Amino acid sequence: MLADDLLEILRCPACVREKDGLLDYYKESWLICKDCNRKYPVVDEIPVMLISEGDKWVDVASADLPVPPPAIK
Repeated sequence: MLADDLLEILRCPACVREKDGLLDYYKESWLICKDCNRKYPVVDEIPVMLISEGDKWVDVASADLPVPPPAIK
């Protein structure tokens, strides 16, 4: 579980320069950008905020995301 104060400051790294980049915390396992729909996994309570990682999941429906997310290689 991520702390509320951390969730308040995290933003999508792909969107933050041009848009708000606000994130939804989904099933305590994913951060989903409200602007671009990139999905960033939370692995061992650490958000993986790499644009390349978010790109991997952009076309996957939220309901189809694996919980917990797969390990990052």
